[in-house]
Amino acid sequence: MGNLFSGIFSRLFGSKEMRVLILGLDGAGKTTILYRMQVGEVVTTIPTIGFNVETVSFKNLKFQVWDLGGQTSIRPYWRCYYSNTDAIIYVVDSKDKERISISKQELVAMLEEEELKSACLVVFANKQDIDGAMSVTEVANELGLAALKNRKWQIFKTSATKGFGLEEGMEWLATELSTKR
Repeated sequence: MGNLFSGIFSRLFGSKEMRVLILGLDGAGKTTILYRMQVGEVVTTIPTIGFNVETVSFKNLKFQVWDLGGQTSIRPYWRCYYSNTDAIIYVVDSKDKERISISKQELVAMLEEEELKSACLVVFANKQDIDGAMSVTEVANELGLAALKNRKWQIFKTSATKGFGLEEGMEWLATELSTKR
């Protein structure tokens, strides 16, 4: 049965890697998520100045994942990476209630870019394992996700350090990307 699905996926995608951007404000957990997906464990990270790019394999699919720094001074350069992007993983620190409006502004501005009009969106409401974190519903409301009418999107309750929610998000992403091709 596994070979059947493997054959279907290889016919659908060939050997092409899909381009995915991981974006969000600094400290949201983007790099921790990237390396959790790639090596399956938490690695010690430092703030990303610039970007990290890694190939992540998931269910016979290959994703070229670009993790871009989220500091205020770096965010204007995100647009340099938008070309040929298949999907966006937008990471939100669910504990950071003070900056959720800034996170929304960055998300809205990014989604208005022509180069990202066909990219599907996965939102990871990260740090759900921390007391006082906003619920997934609160994060979705604060970001205004319900207003996204012409884009495939989904939000997931995640914890990069504990590992929950990431596989479900990648599963949804793989399914959405297979229907786009």
